[in-house]
Amino acid sequence: MQRSTNRILTTHVGSLARPKDLLEMMDARLSGRPYDHETYTRRVRSAVADVVRKQVESGVDIVTDGEQGKASFNAYMAERLSGFESEGSSQDRIAARMKLKEAQAFPEYYEKYFAEHMCGVGPNQQLVCTGPVKYRGQEAVRTDIENLKVALNGLTAEESFMPAIAPGFFSNRYYRTEEEFQYALAEALREEYLAIVDAGFILQIDDPSLTRLYRTSPALSVAERRRDAEIYIQALNHALRGIAPEKVRYHTCYGINEGPRIFDIALRDIVDLMLQVNAQAISFESANARHEHEWHVWEDVKLPDGKIIIPGVITHCSNIVEHPELIADRIVNYARLVGRENVIAGGDCGFSSQATFTPEVHPTIVWAKFQALAEGARLATKKLWPL
Repeated sequence: MQRSTNRILTTHVGSLARPKDLLEMMDARLSGRPYDHETYTRRVRSAVADVVRKQVESGVDIVTDGEQGKASFNAYMAERLSGFESEGSSQDRIAARMKLKEAQAFPEYYEKYFAEHMCGVGPNQQLVCTGPVKYRGQEAVRTDIENLKVALNGLTAEESFMPAIAPGFFSNRYYRTEEEFQYALAEALREEYLAIVDAGFILQIDDPSLTRLYRTSPALSVAERRRDAEIYIQALNHALRGIAPEKVRYHTCYGINEGPRIFDIALRDIVDLMLQVNAQAISFESANARHEHEWHVWEDVKLPDGKIIIPGVITHCSNIVEHPELIADRIVNYARLVGRENVIAGGDCGFSSQATFTPEVHPTIVWAKFQALAEGARLATKKLWPL
């Protein structure tokens, strides 16, 4: 994994909006309606090529495929894991989300928000484990890898990464204990992780599960919730065993995009767990208004030797394009605390974590945000590497 040795490098979290015609074909495929397989395959490949090129043109150094061929950052595993069944409906998922503490505090807002933004392409059902978990996505991940390799031909990206879901995001009805389930998932997902690393890409672990595990089950004590989170991190490290940490970056976030966010867990409460993951870099939210102050955490927490941080300096929570000077200030705050070579400028979260016709941030604005990110990194570089 490259470091910011002579300038601040830029990246983002991964997911980007899919084009309308691809969404229509993806919806047909996932819903069991007729579609042309060859046309769909070609369109995914061309969509990957388009978003990779636009990332490079916008000044992003470390790029990815935009998850163009995936229904969402996690639901794509419905096709890659055996032992799962889909159940419920979009309305059931909304009803479940409405039980969260955040939604109960602002029900009028979230009823409207979930109705508009939770309905992506396909049936949008909940994945539930009902049998032994095995990985069966070999062909799909090979296609992802090949599409990204083809898209990179002739471009000058500094580096490339590919996201994959962490093991903690699914529900269990088969395994005797949650710990047994986590390790079964970890063993299955390991096959995808190895495929990505063996292809020469940086593996990004997408993981909103850590924050979810730590804040759910309010009947449990904080100590009990923390113990569950520690078991989960151990399972993730089991999946990553033998993979060099410098080939892995770990991203966590809060699973809610635009909203009040008053119940987000503080970075200070989970940063030690994040640093236990066998990954060289950690990526986290820090540009939105609920977390921007958390750069102060690094006044007290020492970044372990060899680690890199990827703080969000642009956010997925707003269509406002951040000013490059503000982005530069955010980068400099982190660099002066952990070392300039240990900072890569990133985003808070993905800009289309599920394939949807209504992403929270308009796709044209995302590219403006990336351009501001690149300019902010250039301004920060001038401050951090003065002549």
